[in-house]
Amino acid sequence: MDFIFLGLGIAAAGYFIGRGLENFKNPDATHSLGKMWDEQAEDGFSNYLIPEQEVHHHIGLSKEDAQALINEFPDIPHVKVNGKVYYHRQKLRQWLGEKGS
Repeated sequence: MDFIFLGLGIAAAGYFIGRGLENFKNPDATHSLGKMWDEQAEDGFSNYLIPEQEVHHHIGLSKEDAQALINEFPDIPHVKVNGKVYYHRQKLRQWLGEKGS
């Protein structure tokens, strides 16, 4: 049982050391864990990714209208992970605000 905890500890240390070395000579790195926490919104969900099939819930449209919006505006900020499309919640709201103005 002790070997499991030792292995998990070594794996965690390797991960954090690797992330630290990744940005060793770049103090202004944008992928640091501290910056991610600093940029979170008051509700704590600013870095939340929304799957494409759930976008309509977050923007207050029907599924059909949300799909039409996505098809009409392919420049909506999104990422593809393993063939699936996700929308960054905060960037989607900013984009909608810009289009609504």
